[in-house]
Amino acid sequence: MKLGVNIDHVATLRNARGGSFPSPVHAAFVALEAGASNITCHLREDRRHIKDEDVRLISRLTKRLNLEMAANKNIIDIAMEISPRSATIVPERRQELTTEGGLNVLEGIERYKKINKRLRSKKITVSAFIEPEERQIKAAKDAQFDFIEIHTGRYAGTIDQKGMETELLKIKASARYALDLGLGVNAGHGLNYENTYDIALIDGIYELNIGYSILSHSIFVGLHKAVKEMIEIIESAEPPVIKR
Repeated sequence: MKLGVNIDHVATLRNARGGSFPSPVHAAFVALEAGASNITCHLREDRRHIKDEDVRLISRLTKRLNLEMAANKNIIDIAMEISPRSATIVPERRQELTTEGGLNVLEGIERYKKINKRLRSKKITVSAFIEPEERQIKAAKDAQFDFIEIHTGRYAGTIDQKGMETELLKIKASARYALDLGLGVNAGHGLNYENTYDIALIDGIYELNIGYSILSHSIFVGLHKAVKEMIEIIESAEPPVIKR
């Protein structure tokens, strides 16, 4: 299982002073050097953190960019221009602090099919950020997404053990169902150094996308170490390789 690091809030900190430091581009390469498999940036319609020039520069310097984006024509045009390795379509509301819930693919299958066809013409792998629900997973398959990213926010936000176990079972079942349909599976949202291990135990998940907890921890230990520590948690959940 791999780790993608979301660097949105490096840009949040930079924008607080209106300058150029700290640089999300610099953060991207620290995370990659520490072992991250890709860099995730959410280019929001209101540009509250990541800016156009951030994704353009990162995409010029590395192909390991996962662009989170709403199904907005302007953002789609930018994706077509920069050709990130992957694009994850997410729901987006101006008033939200962070992405709240998964995309309702079921209500827009034909629309997403057209968007996906356009993005895939640039060899961009396309993912749908959705709830762990069979009907949404089936809709993602019908809309010709390559991957789903399972929204783990309910699992991460549940306090009681029984509730967490219930949500974990939903995620496991959803990952298996998606794989059976031929979809790739990623997961993310709200994952941290305490709750990631159980998600990392799930067979078939290709990549976890984690940002806020890593960047928060990096204030105290540095970004390189914070990424390394999360990778260690993920790798500790994988069965050992038996050498013959």
